[in-house]
Amino acid sequence: MPQTDQYSPLVGLVYVFNLIVGTGALTLPAAFADAGWLFSTFALIVLCFVSFITVTFVIESMACANATIQWRRIQSHKVDESEVPLNSDSQCEDSTEETAILVHRTRRYYNLNNKVELSEIAGLYLSKMGHVFFFLSLSVYLFGDLTIYTAASGKTIVNLSCKTSNNTENFTESCWEDSDFTKMDMYRIYVALFGLLVGPFAYFNVQKTKYIQIFTMSIRGAAFSIMITLATLRLIKFGQQGHPSLVNLAEVPALAGSSVYSFMCHHSLPSLLIPISNKNRLMRKISFDFFLICSFYLLVSLTGSFAFESIDVLYSLNFIQTEDSGFLMKTIGMFLAAFPLFPMAASFPIIAITMQATLKNLFFEHNAIDRYGFFVKKLFFPSLAVLPPLIVALCTHNLKTLVEITGSYAGVMVQYIVPAVLVVSARKQCRKDFGNTIHRYASPFKHYGWFLFVVIWASICIVFVTVDFIINH
Repeated sequence: MPQTDQYSPLVGLVYVFNLIVGTGALTLPAAFADAGWLFSTFALIVLCFVSFITVTFVIESMACANATIQWRRIQSHKVDESEVPLNSDSQCEDSTEETAILVHRTRRYYNLNNKVELSEIAGLYLSKMGHVFFFLSLSVYLFGDLTIYTAASGKTIVNLSCKTSNNTENFTESCWEDSDFTKMDMYRIYVALFGLLVGPFAYFNVQKTKYIQIFTMSIRGAAFSIMITLATLRLIKFGQQGHPSLVNLAEVPALAGSSVYSFMCHHSLPSLLIPISNKNRLMRKISFDFFLICSFYLLVSLTGSFAFESIDVLYSLNFIQTEDSGFLMKTIGMFLAAFPLFPMAASFPIIAITMQATLKNLFFEHNAIDRYGFFVKKLFFPSLAVLPPLIVALCTHNLKTLVEITGSYAGVMVQYIVPAVLVVSARKQCRKDFGNTIHRYASPFKHYGWFLFVVIWASICIVFVTVDFIINH
């Protein structure tokens, strides 16, 4: 059924921004400086560009999937062609007399009116083995993301609230002097609280988190602006403190491991884009999001690289003030240290909603889930997405290996390989069904060479990530 709950394009772009700019952005400045500021600048711009290419691949695949589903319903006589709704996304852009003949068919089939998850698109266009491989890649990545967000939230609050040694990895010591509660005890309490406060949003649709998303973007924008401003003021007052090289090839694998997913949003695009009320020039609007995010990353990383002699792995910790600092600076330092909690809380429901949709599409055929009752649709699958990551996070706080494996290999598949394979398969099927129909959601990167470029880039990233993994183990 077409999407009924909708929001404006601006709200949709806020969702995409929030999903992309997670806590990983705070690990960029250290890796950026170590790999050399000139090389890292070029690498971030290329990462942004390649990720935008694959986002356009996902959007085209979604439009093709809508067309294929409608066409198969017509072929099976479930609906008459005249009953297929016209594209509700207003008039076709840049229509000319030459394309007028194609517009009617374009509006009727290629649209983003119905939410079709990536797992469902994979089921439409890939072989059985390809569908299973896709499901495993996406599930591992989403499960890892949810577990990492849950555990990282608990660890962040422990580091903010516990007043013992500065060893952030020693969870056996007491949280406070003369207290029977260890850091591990408090960590589990905070993880449980995170699950109780944030987990319930996964039982609703994405639109229900709208105000959380807008609030989170405001917090995120404020945090990045403060870090950029303070680093700039530090440069003006003390001069250049950091001296990063232009290029340091030895640190390139670490940069790849830290930043290759800095533009990840592909897995949740169906949930985020379908509710947008006006999809005119959608790809152009998303390109602005990517430009804004890349600019933020570069400003934060460049100012930090030159303002600080050494950069903490979590950049926000560079702004924690000493006991002699004034009240205002202490407050700002505390805000920046707590900042990672906000993006994690905002992204968790979106990723959990994507996870449950993926599970539904694995176990049920298209629309078969509608035959089941409230318990299965609204309770069982959301719980299946939320509870396992919560249980794993309660058991351990040491998730370094999980981050490296799920974030690296599964992430490369989800961000690069899956969109490229899906769009090639979707184009092939839609050409067979509709011919070379012109439609507004087609990626501007149509040539097969772009597919090869993305696959080669993904292979390079896997090599760098593997080298980084071997070096650090």
